[in-house]
Amino acid sequence: MKNKKDKSKQPCRSMLYIPGDAPGMIQNACVFGSDSILLDLEDAIAPSEKDAARKLVRSFLDEFDFGELIVTVRINAADTVYFKKDLEEIVPADPDAIRLPKCDSAEDVRKADALITEIEKKNGMTPGGVKIHAMLETALGIENAFEVAKASPRVSAITLGGQDLTADLGVQKTRGGHELFYSRGRVVVGARAAGVMAFDTVWTDMNDPEGLYNEAKQIVELGFTGKAAIHPSQVDVIHKAYRPDYREYVRAKRILEAAALAEKEGKGVIAVDGKMVDGPIVARAARLVAIASLYDYEEEEGLSQ
Repeated sequence: MKNKKDKSKQPCRSMLYIPGDAPGMIQNACVFGSDSILLDLEDAIAPSEKDAARKLVRSFLDEFDFGELIVTVRINAADTVYFKKDLEEIVPADPDAIRLPKCDSAEDVRKADALITEIEKKNGMTPGGVKIHAMLETALGIENAFEVAKASPRVSAITLGGQDLTADLGVQKTRGGHELFYSRGRVVVGARAAGVMAFDTVWTDMNDPEGLYNEAKQIVELGFTGKAAIHPSQVDVIHKAYRPDYREYVRAKRILEAAALAEKEGKGVIAVDGKMVDGPIVARAARLVAIASLYDYEEEEGLSQ
């Protein structure tokens, strides 16, 4: 087993779903440009192919070098016959995270956590190394967002499962997405309160990149860490939505420089452009600069000189 790099601090704007029974796509995962991949053993896999897909994903996790990609595996839900088999096969291969579908409560997370811990111990792994991304796909799950996010130190993200959620709410997914506005807010607030990441649901219409961009801009403004994609063509659109404005990027760098100088000089008060700056603003600036490091601002820098 390879030594796993800690990727918990890497920006993760895009999470590309790849079916667990698609070896060609898995092998080319590094060329699609996403920050993360989601190897799917759940909805993308027919019941007759579950066992084969599970073994294929395990083989890739053991043998393939995914480089800087954050690798998450979506397993089948706890109420299926595949759940325990998925964990027993996938956890020993040490993915960065397990995406746990249909989490309605903290207890759902704790049960999965206990089983993952048992598997880690059995295989001599570092306890807690495999993280959990908990999917909220029902009204109950959304209402319990904070409790789910705080259920275990293993939880590093909560994520909105929009398709199942709209079905549970008895509503239709619209292009504007207003029917998910409350749920998205609950996910972001629950995640931020718990100190974990928040990921948005997929955009299912591959022939409407404009709709995807508009939705991605909306979730950026709401505070989501990143968004899932169902096709490689959606990755660049999501990244475009996450690209910080150049002026915001420059200001964020000035904030970090001022904060570093203030710390060096032992000052507790920071002012940038005549405005007071406190800890949360510095933290936001650090996140923005981290994301901005993934983009090329050479043209804007030339125009500003």
